[in-house]
Amino acid sequence: MARGDDKNHKSNRSGQRRGHPGAGKPQYKTITSVKGGQLPKWVRDEIIRSTPKDRRDPAIAHLSKAMEAFAEERYPAALNDLRQAKKLSPRSATIRELLGLSAYRSGKWEEALRELRTFRRLTGDLIHYPVEMDCLRALDRPEDVIKAWERLEDYEISATINHEARVVYASFLLDQGLARDAWPVIKPGRLVASPTQGELRRWFVAARVAMEAGDKEAARRLVAALDEQEPDFEGVDELRKALA
Repeated sequence: MARGDDKNHKSNRSGQRRGHPGAGKPQYKTITSVKGGQLPKWVRDEIIRSTPKDRRDPAIAHLSKAMEAFAEERYPAALNDLRQAKKLSPRSATIRELLGLSAYRSGKWEEALRELRTFRRLTGDLIHYPVEMDCLRALDRPEDVIKAWERLEDYEISATINHEARVVYASFLLDQGLARDAWPVIKPGRLVASPTQGELRRWFVAARVAMEAGDKEAARRLVAALDEQEPDFEGVDELRKALA
C-alpha cells in the first residue's frame, strides 16, 4: 500500500449491513480484476447505462487509455484520462473506482477518498473501504480513522476486507505509538499452510506490532511463517535485522 501496507484489493464481495434485506443481491464487479487493453463487455455496458449517448464513445476512449496506464503502473497518466472520463460520465461507478485507486497510488489522498466514497455510494460495495481508511490515516485524521474502524461492526464483510481493514487500523495504531492496542486487532489466528496475500500482509504487520510491543518470540514466529511462504516479502529484511 502507498501507506498502509498494500493497494491491491481484489475481492468482489460486497459488504452488507447485518440483516440487510438486500443481502445476496447481484454484486458490482470491481475494476481491479481487469488487466489493461480492451474493455470487457461489462465495463462497456456500465458506461452505456450511466452515460448520455453523445458522451459514451469519448468516455470509453479515455477509460481505455486509463486502464492501460493503470495496468502499467503509470498512475498519474491514468489520472489525467480518468478526470476527463469523469466529466463525461460522472455517474459511472467504474470510472469513479479507477479514479479513486489511481489517485490513491499517486498520493492524492483527498481525491482518492472523495472518489472511493462516491464509488461506495453508487454501488454499495465496501471492497475499497480499507483504502478509504488508509486515506484518512494519510491525511492525519485519527478520529475519523477510529470512527471508520468502528463503523465496520455494522457490516457483514468478506475475509479479504477484514484482513485489509485490520492491516490499516493496526498500522494506524502503530503510528500512534499504541502497539499493545494494535496486537488484538492484527493478531492472526492459525498460520495456515496456503495463506492469501491479505493474510500475508496481516502476518507482516502483526510481526511489526509484536516487535514494537516487545514480544520478539511472536515476531520471530511470524517472520519464519512469512519466509516459508514468500521469502522476499517487502519489509521483512528490516524485521530480521531487528530480531538479530
